[in-house]
Amino acid sequence: MSNVEHTLPELPYTYDGLEPYISRQIMELHHKKHHQTYVNALNAAEKAYASASTPRERIALQAALKFNGGGHINHSLFWTNLTPSATEKRGTGGVLRDGPLRNAIVERWGSLETFKKEFNTTTAGIQGSGWGWLGYSPTSHKLEIVTTANQDPLLTHVPIIGVDIWEHAFYLQYLNVKADYLNAIWHVINFDEAETRFRDATGSRL
Repeated sequence: MSNVEHTLPELPYTYDGLEPYISRQIMELHHKKHHQTYVNALNAAEKAYASASTPRERIALQAALKFNGGGHINHSLFWTNLTPSATEKRGTGGVLRDGPLRNAIVERWGSLETFKKEFNTTTAGIQGSGWGWLGYSPTSHKLEIVTTANQDPLLTHVPIIGVDIWEHAFYLQYLNVKADYLNAIWHVINFDEAETRFRDATGSRL
């Protein structure tokens, strides 16, 4: 394994930059505490793995590597997945411009609003904690809505948009009403970043 330690990435906006849809309090706790914990635990697990002397010891570390590695991967993607809201005249969040991604979403779901509703319904249905994803399937060459449990990273698809549905992502602001959080987050989704990921995934052939 790499000897380079993982570090907490800086946010591309201020902690209050996503308000009123995601509060400063949530962003500070989520980034400084939760994501930092995954980074620290991943570094510790990789260090232990590198010094492990038996297959049994290495196998015992797999769960920690998967959980904390997934947490680091998912959250690093999540932060760039968000941007200040256009509705609040603070940025471009929530705006899906004309282009390949919009065309693919409309072709697949009929409209952006229909896509959002299906995404929210699927993601809200996750039992316990996990992530909702808009992913590009290299097999079907289509966009698909999928979920992963806990901190499992999305490996079957190229992640285009990911939404954290762990309670630490919304509870302080939305309590246990996942639907309100999911409706709100579209105001700060960075569709420009999603467009770039989609173009990269498809080789800009669409």
